[in-house]
Amino acid sequence: MPTELQATGEVMTKIVDSAPEVRVESGRLRGRMDRGVAAFLGIPYAAPPFGARRMRPPEPPARWEGGRSATDYGPTCPKDNDGPQSEALFPEVVIPGEECLNLNVWTPDPGGSGLPVLVWIHGGMFTKGSGSVAGYRGTSFARDGVVCVTINYRLGAEGFLYLDDGTANLGLLDQIAALEWVQRNIAAFGGDPGRVTVAGQSAGAMSVITLMAMPRARGLFRQALTQSGAAAQTLTAETAAGVTARLAESLGVAPAREAFGEVPVERLTRAASALVEEVQTAADPSSWGSLPFAPVIDGDTLPDHPLDALRRGAGSGVRLLAGWNRDDTRIGLVPTGMIDIIDERILSAVVNANGAPDGTVERYRAARPGASDGDVLSAVTTDCFMRIPTTRVAEARLEAGEADTWVYRFDHESPSFAGRLGAAHAVELPYVFDLLDEQSSHALIGDEPPQVVADTAHGAWVRFVADGDPGWPRYTLADRSTALIDEGITVVDDPDAAGREVWAWRR
Repeated sequence: MPTELQATGEVMTKIVDSAPEVRVESGRLRGRMDRGVAAFLGIPYAAPPFGARRMRPPEPPARWEGGRSATDYGPTCPKDNDGPQSEALFPEVVIPGEECLNLNVWTPDPGGSGLPVLVWIHGGMFTKGSGSVAGYRGTSFARDGVVCVTINYRLGAEGFLYLDDGTANLGLLDQIAALEWVQRNIAAFGGDPGRVTVAGQSAGAMSVITLMAMPRARGLFRQALTQSGAAAQTLTAETAAGVTARLAESLGVAPAREAFGEVPVERLTRAASALVEEVQTAADPSSWGSLPFAPVIDGDTLPDHPLDALRRGAGSGVRLLAGWNRDDTRIGLVPTGMIDIIDERILSAVVNANGAPDGTVERYRAARPGASDGDVLSAVTTDCFMRIPTTRVAEARLEAGEADTWVYRFDHESPSFAGRLGAAHAVELPYVFDLLDEQSSHALIGDEPPQVVADTAHGAWVRFVADGDPGWPRYTLADRSTALIDEGITVVDDPDAAGREVWAWRR
């Protein structure tokens, strides 16, 4: 017999034979128990973006009659497959189907109320990933009193192609639609729509900073959390138009929405992936790390560069926890073996291509006695692409006046690749989600990851989401307090100041 736990108007929660049920605006959902918490998976927050809706802004999902099963992940957004090396470290989930604009919810108490909410935006260079990756399962956050939501959004050309026709940044509009759904429905899962933290890693972190600058996202979240991503990958309309022209040329179509809409989804996805690979492997090192599909400053959905918007006070009422991994860019150097073929010529070329001043290589070498050319390149590019953009976001908020900002650096080294991977990009994720038993993560973090690091990182994230303070001093220009996260937290003022000062000119 069903036991009713809560019934308040349209918000209704039941447990039926240990299977949780809730009612959201589109109808009733039947979830399942997952590690002692209630999970509701594959919930549509927008209509399928295909047919007449393809490459158009998201529309509301249809209602359903009776109960809908929410026990399995829903379809993933179209994307191309990675190569075997990347797939080993970052296993992709591909689930066919058109209802790909969906989200997942884990809650400690669907009959409760007032719980803090974490909405997770996945990374993947805006061309890969999904909210159904096993390493994003929200069970540990729910165990610790946080309602955790993970989302899908359109990727590659389907989500970020710029056509200068009044419709842009569809992937970001999907994220906003998901956040709006959370505002309207999260109370049904025990969450408080006034206590939402939006978080993400890599492209997900870039999305979060961009959302803080977007007028349409204002008021949808109280806090933000970014891991290894900031505002540096935003594209101008001119640059984005060049990407569109190149993609149209490769497909043999006109650079217009109707023409792209007639290209089969699989073909467009493959062509977009090929363009990303072309940019990432170009002979010109100034393009390394560039993303051809990313948020576009279109003058409407994103009126200004996010840093300019933040300097003028956008998002000033939003608390921010932001950081990077000490060895972020080793993820592209160690698994591929590139770190061992970097020589002085390549190192100098990359440094010069990114506009670093004379003497940069020497300054980095002086701080790292005995480091190889590849090690120095990793340090330089991590600062250039990750540390400095994160720092610029914190500084932009300070320019706007009082803004609550905390900064961290994740320092725990992975034992993978004979210990050479270090604290590389994404190594923090299994610790932040406290999912160390997830086998798909072990290629990245080793087979015996220390629980104490998860207790430290996950604990700080829970404190921030629940209480608005991760547990160390706010970031100011006077001291630049930064939490170094490993088996414990060590707060250091302006760590590696010499490296930061090299990039004083960089936006």
